[in-house]
Amino acid sequence: MKKLPWMCIAWPSFLAASVLEMLVFALIDPAELKWAHMPGAWSSQAIYSLAFFVFWGVTFASSATTAWLAGVQVDAEEAKA
Repeated sequence: MKKLPWMCIAWPSFLAASVLEMLVFALIDPAELKWAHMPGAWSSQAIYSLAFFVFWGVTFASSATTAWLAGVQVDAEEAKA
């Protein structure tokens, strides 16, 4: 049985999300963000966390799609080793 090597997708996407988080928040201060429908409802830490998980989700989807289109798979026995 073949399966996708998930850690080969999750780890690079985690690193990419980390770099993207640093780049975005080096330029944007969450305290200065104004939400039209929620004025000041979220703390800076909540915005950092939410943004990181959004970035990670997008980069994970991108990496998974690339691996899927490239046909990257491993045997179940290789995955256990």
